[in-house]
Amino acid sequence: MMWVMTRRFMLLPALSMALAIALAGCGGAQNQPKRYAMQGEIKAVDPAAKTATIDHDKIGDFMGAMAMEYSVKPDAEFQKLHVGDKIQATMVVESDVKYYVTDVKVTPK
Repeated sequence: MMWVMTRRFMLLPALSMALAIALAGCGGAQNQPKRYAMQGEIKAVDPAAKTATIDHDKIGDFMGAMAMEYSVKPDAEFQKLHVGDKIQATMVVESDVKYYVTDVKVTPK
């Protein structure tokens, strides 16, 4: 009887460790969006698509300097933008093909 109880107590930590490893392998922490500081200038806005073309400086270790169209979220952040504005913002990267701009601050010209 004692052997059975000891075996159960030994099995519990092993199962807990296996579960933790399995959850880590599912990408729980890897699925967290990355956030990067962005600085640039608004070159165009598309109110229908809620996008802005931003000519930006290098974005962390994610992207070099370039002009590119970005979704801007939420709508209140998009409403701040006008062609010619210089901005500081946050680029949120959810995956290699899914990203958007938020936390927009228009800087003085």
